[in-house]
Amino acid sequence: MSRGLNKVMIIGNLGRDPEMRYTPGGRAVTTFTVACSRAWNNSEGERHEETEWFSVVAWGKLAETCKQFLAKGSLTYIEGRLQTRSWEDNEGKKHSRTELVANEMIILDRSKAPHAPEQAPETSADSDDDFPF
Repeated sequence: MSRGLNKVMIIGNLGRDPEMRYTPGGRAVTTFTVACSRAWNNSEGERHEETEWFSVVAWGKLAETCKQFLAKGSLTYIEGRLQTRSWEDNEGKKHSRTELVANEMIILDRSKAPHAPEQAPETSADSDDDFPF
């Protein structure tokens, strides 16, 4: 059987401060959104711009690093994979969400990061694939 590839790389600005919580097993998970904009000129020369929003989830040590160093507006590089999860709410309504599960993060704009270190961290996620939703 052939192997597939699920790899996503984005550069953008955080739309909100990261939110961190812990699973019942004690593993850190941080969520945030990243806006990636692109601009182009149409055939008449008019300038257009569109923004795509990504929901990002980071686990373990990477989750703690994102919470510590990222803030709303931070320019950052995120690398990971897309994952879609589904659930049913209390009223029985079905929901689904596609998220970028991060395995690497590089801060590109240290001036927006709180408590920015001398050198922006480049952080990778743990290799543990235990993602309890």
